[in-house]
Amino acid sequence: MSKKFENKVVIVTGGTSGIGLATAKAFSEQGAAVFVTGRRKEALDAAVKAIGGRVTGIQADMSKLTDIDRLYDAVQQKHPQIDVVFANAGGGEFSALGTITEEHYQNTFEINVKGTLFTVQKALPLLRDGASIILTSSTTSISGTPAFSVYSATKAAIRSFARNWILDLKDRRIRVNAVSPGVTDTAGLNELFGNGDSAENTKSYLASLIPAGRIGKPEEIAKAVLFLASEDASFVNGIELFVDGGQVQI
Repeated sequence: MSKKFENKVVIVTGGTSGIGLATAKAFSEQGAAVFVTGRRKEALDAAVKAIGGRVTGIQADMSKLTDIDRLYDAVQQKHPQIDVVFANAGGGEFSALGTITEEHYQNTFEINVKGTLFTVQKALPLLRDGASIILTSSTTSISGTPAFSVYSATKAAIRSFARNWILDLKDRRIRVNAVSPGVTDTAGLNELFGNGDSAENTKSYLASLIPAGRIGKPEEIAKAVLFLASEDASFVNGIELFVDGGQVQI
């Protein structure tokens, strides 16, 4: 039985945990050669083992242009072109207006906005015509969250990238879409919510606000990414696909 991404080359940045790891696994299971990035070697090695198949781990901080160059140099050593880029690396911390520091602002925009921009731009010479780019935005791109304004602004910027880049890349028929997860059960989310009972209580409260009655699983976001990357989505371009159990649709 053929696999949807057989002989395809896929980049997944921020692929050592959570949504990135689940997505890298899903691409690998569908036959892709997957390149994943992560900042910490131990976590990267563990992810590569968990993903299996034709996977290559590249230790990289996607806010650093030299690291992005190193990623694509590694790709070129094995493959002539790239079929899918999932620009997923990112993160954020709470900081209310009045307490936001320059460091907080710079760190969040460096990884989320600068990292996404140059991950995609530096991929262009290797991307085949007709390739697919998926960007990780967030429900915070359209919904306010206390003490989360800087992160939310970066995700709104990422959503804007998708709208604009489909025009820049239309002659090459490269599709660009954004996936916007809602509350998703990841290690990063637990850390953001303080881990332990604090995280569990916060997740339970948020689940009560979601029409689906629960928070999401990384694997559910991964399925949405694979759809956007596939030929099944050949006429889907420039959208923001919310995978949030209905959270911001009410």
